[in-house]
Amino acid sequence: MSKPRVAVVFGGRNSEHAVSLMGAGSVLEAIDKDKYEVIPIGIAQDGRWVLAAAGQRFAIEEGELPSVDTSGAALALPPGQGSIVAYDPGSIPVELGTVDVVFPVMHGPFAEDGTIQGLLEMAGVRYVGSGVLASAVGMDKAYMKTVMAAAGLPIERYLVVRDRDWRLDRERVLKEAEEQLGWPVFVKPARAGSSQGISKAHDRATLAEAVEEARRHDPKVLVEAAVTGREVECAVLESLGDEPPRASRPGEVKVEGGQEFFDFEAKYYPDQMSLTVPADLPGEVAEELRAMAVRAFEALECEGLARVDFFYTPDGRIVFNEINTMPGFTSLSVAPQLWAASGMSYPELVDHLVQLALDRPAGLR
Repeated sequence: MSKPRVAVVFGGRNSEHAVSLMGAGSVLEAIDKDKYEVIPIGIAQDGRWVLAAAGQRFAIEEGELPSVDTSGAALALPPGQGSIVAYDPGSIPVELGTVDVVFPVMHGPFAEDGTIQGLLEMAGVRYVGSGVLASAVGMDKAYMKTVMAAAGLPIERYLVVRDRDWRLDRERVLKEAEEQLGWPVFVKPARAGSSQGISKAHDRATLAEAVEEARRHDPKVLVEAAVTGREVECAVLESLGDEPPRASRPGEVKVEGGQEFFDFEAKYYPDQMSLTVPADLPGEVAEELRAMAVRAFEALECEGLARVDFFYTPDGRIVFNEINTMPGFTSLSVAPQLWAASGMSYPELVDHLVQLALDRPAGLR
């Protein structure tokens, strides 16, 4: 019998392009080649799909971020066929075969936000991770918070700044933020990840600068009241069969590189952060965090995997921060490390996610 064919897709048209490649490099190294036929596919910054070139670079080298090498054969995924087609201008397209599962190691807009999930649904291809709705809501921090509040998860105060609000009456926005949230505040693009475009503001002047920085990534911006507390995270994994999702042991993230908060450099450059698993927490707090993480996963109707981030305050409160439906996925990223500390190695995690996708039907479920 032929081996299941797994297409590992990476890159994309957004500022998290390089983060995607770093995760894909780890997946391609860890996936069992004796068990699966693996096809590495890159999506360039201009949207072109290509078969990964032999010399494709996946890691940061000498401070330079990786990007998709577009010298490989151009590819297409025709709707409804579930097969990959290679083509060159002026030549007859060549079908490379049916894809059994796509592993989209992708983050940010036009990727993690339900976009590629919708494309794969139209193509009739099974894939790793959450579906269109969960991916879209999970990517938009404003709607994510609305859903989580409705599910009874504790969230901090926040303000949504839409494009028209900022262009037409920024003074009103600044005044509302000061009156409703106080200082300091965190300012984030509503639909971006990897801490791209995030700033901390201490007054109206720095808030205006922070909103402009966030708007470089997304015209929709979130302003959040700062929470004093420890950053604690849980990974959640769907189970094979009919068992409910399960949460990893909680881990605590600390910035070690001198940054004021957990920014892009702290996440992806060496020696900038530390992760302690299990986090030094009272037993009942750790169990409550795990239960909340699963509740967030189910509230969003996630599939496959997620990472759920919380704050644990000095007065003993747990505050929900956000959920990532496709978290950073290098072997050294937080979610895989949480599972490693919970008894599941990185290759086992990759295999489990592929098996979950193989076991579910394409389309509505």
